[in-house]
Parts: sequence; C-alpha cells; structure tokens
Amino acid sequence: MFITKMSLPRRTFLRGMGAVVALPLLDAMVPASTMLAQTPARPVRRFGAIMVPQGAVMDQWTPTTAGADFEFSPILKPIERFRDHVVVVSGTGNTTADGGHAPGPNCFLSGLPGKKTETADIELGITIDQVIARQVGQTTTFPSLEVATEDFTGFVGACDNGWACAYLNTITWASATQPLPMEINPRIVFERMFGGTGTPEERVARMQLGRSILDSIIPEATRLQSGLGSRDRAKLDAYLENIREIERRLERAEQNSDAQVTLDAPVGVPADFEEHAGLMFDLLHVAFQADVTRVFSFMMARELSQRTYPHINCLDPHHAMSHHRNEPLLLAANQRLQTYHYGLFGQFLDKLKNTPDGDGSLLDHSLIMYGSGMADSNAHSHQALPIVVVGGAGGRVKGNRHLAYPKLTPIANLHVAFAQKLDVPLEKFGDSNGVVDL
Repeated sequence: MFITKMSLPRRTFLRGMGAVVALPLLDAMVPASTMLAQTPARPVRRFGAIMVPQGAVMDQWTPTTAGADFEFSPILKPIERFRDHVVVVSGTGNTTADGGHAPGPNCFLSGLPGKKTETADIELGITIDQVIARQVGQTTTFPSLEVATEDFTGFVGACDNGWACAYLNTITWASATQPLPMEINPRIVFERMFGGTGTPEERVARMQLGRSILDSIIPEATRLQSGLGSRDRAKLDAYLENIREIERRLERAEQNSDAQVTLDAPVGVPADFEEHAGLMFDLLHVAFQADVTRVFSFMMARELSQRTYPHINCLDPHHAMSHHRNEPLLLAANQRLQTYHYGLFGQFLDKLKNTPDGDGSLLDHSLIMYGSGMADSNAHSHQALPIVVVGGAGGRVKGNRHLAYPKLTPIANLHVAFAQKLDVPLEKFGDSNGVVDL
C-alpha cells in the first residue's frame, strides 16, 4: 500500500475545452490502511468479445490433447505466451443453424441462429455482452462499446442466401429486434471517449493544425500531478502519453486514408487493415484502463469479407479463400490468415497483461472471448466452433486448459458461464441446456 499526498475518487476526470479524460486507477484512489476489497482497487471484472469471420482450418486450430498443459496448435501459437490465462473451448456451437454465413455472427454472442428473412422483420435475441453490460456497465461512461473494421450498413435486402444484410453488420443485439450498430471509425470512437466532437470539417481543421484535444486539459493535469506521489505521476504520464500516441496514429492514418472528407463520411478510417485493427485494440485497451467501459464487442472483419491480405501472401478475397475445397494451397493461405489474426489479438493481450490494475493486471481481471461463429468454412458448419477464452476474471477462471466438449454442446452454455463468472445471475440463455465449466 502506498500513502499519497491526496485521496481521489475512482471516477476522477480531467476536463478541458471539448475534452473529458477519465483517469486510470491511481494509488491516490486507494486510501491507506484500507482493506483492498473495500477500495476502488478491488477487482473490476470486464468482458470483451472479438469475432473473426469464416471459421478456421479446424485440424490446425484444435489442440490434439484436452485438459491442462495441452499443446498449442499451429494457429494458436501466437497466444501461447499467455498460456496461464488461456482456456481453449472446442465443441460448442449452434446445432439448428443452416449452412449460410449469417448464422455465424448471429450465434456468436446470442447462441441462436436468427430468423431467416431477407426483409426488415429481422429477429434474433439479446446478446450476452448486453446482458453483462446491463449488470456491470451501468456506472461507466459507456455501458458497452461496439466496434468493427468493415461497414456494409448501406446494403439492403439479402446479403447471404435468404438472410438480410442486417445480420452480417453486427454481432451485438440489445433485444430480439434491435441490432446495435458497430462503429468502424477510430477517430469517432476516440472523440466519444475523450471529447473533441464537431463536424468532419472541424475535426479535419484541428488535425491539420496539429492540435491535440488533450492540450486543453494539460493545466489541470499539471495541477493534479503536483499533489501525487512519484508512482502515480509516472502512471499518469504514461497514460496520457498513450492517449497522445493513439491520437498521433489516428492523424497519420487519416493522412494516408482513402476516405473522402464530406459531411457524410467522417475522416479517420485507415486504409491499412493492420493499422485500423491496431487502433481499435488500443482504444479498447485505454477504455478498460480508464474504466470508460467494462464491456466491448469487436468485429475484426465482416462475415463474407472480401478483404485481401497481400502482405502475408493471401491474395484472394477472404470469402473466396474460405471456400478452400480442401485444396492444399488454399488451406495454407487460410491457416496463414488465421494465425495472423491471432498475432494481432496477442498484441492486444500484451497491453492488457502489462497494464497494472489494482492487485493484478487488466488481463487478470478481464474475460475476453475470441473466435468465430463458423467452424469449417468450406462446409459452412456452425457446430464445434473455434473459441478461446483469455483472462482471469478476477481470479475466477483458471487458464492453461483445453475444454473439449461434445460437438452438439450449445455455445449458449458458454455464454451462461461468462455471466456467472462476472456476477450476473443467469441460469438460462439462448438455447442453453447447461453451463460450461470455466
């Protein structure tokens, strides 16, 4: 325990012209000689869900052994260094979905395939992230954040063999008939979190002037630092510099972006996928660190994505490549892409692991679901999905395990487990018939 010069409430903000910046957990927020469980440093449990589209090469994803000390498969190798925080869950899925793509993003967080329709009468069900957000997210600035890297919301009608396009544009639903939009513009996410709102023209003007929206809070930050202990000063410096670096990267991305600056097209969407995904991961990391939100969902790419990845020698569009027909070259390209995605995920986990949070790290206190709503993409199977769960949930989840369940186990059983580990009372969800033993 560190005795500091002042005592701050956990919900402390730095305010300036158009900027409101929440602070990370500081020693000054933990009163001296107070039991940890009675202070702001007690574990705050967080939940995140990250979906990648179009399944996996299952024999290169599935570990060959179950239980503890399993051998990481080739596709999972990029996250092996987090072994003690990793639970691989194989076998769960949705047994009633047809063979299309849309049931993938549908069942990923709802456990349900959705109503097959090409018109506006879409229907699915509330997703588990929103169930959790209603319980744990009501004291934060945003109960939940929903982000993505691809947006096709301008498409209407059917996008997938009888399925409305709306099903493919999000993975999170507030109710059976209310899909939630996912923000693809990291600049907008940044400004929602830290202020600096305005028209696209005003944001471009500020960018061109090289001014940071954080400039206006420097006087207040300086006054605050003068009363903090050395450890808190260093932590606050690092936190503000991290935010500045995100903003600098946003500006670089905007300068290189092919997005048109018009009233209807805000600036800030990078042309480069890795830069785009990295910015979103960094924003989600800062959002957890500052307790801006405790729940997020991130659609790294959209089901039916036509994106190519030439820098890793994946020249065919992702969707076309996923129909590999068991051809060795296409299987190898799919495996290469899926391993690459896990590498980006691993960089995000590094940030969570290296960020102190109370008596542990953000990774210790978070529960992150990563995977796809499809298994074998060539067969359009939604059974036995490739899912990993990473994080300690405040000491409630033990890693270094591969949980191999029978192929017809509902993924909703896993959703129930998430809720229970995060103190959300839930016994039944989606088409669950039990609970996965996380």
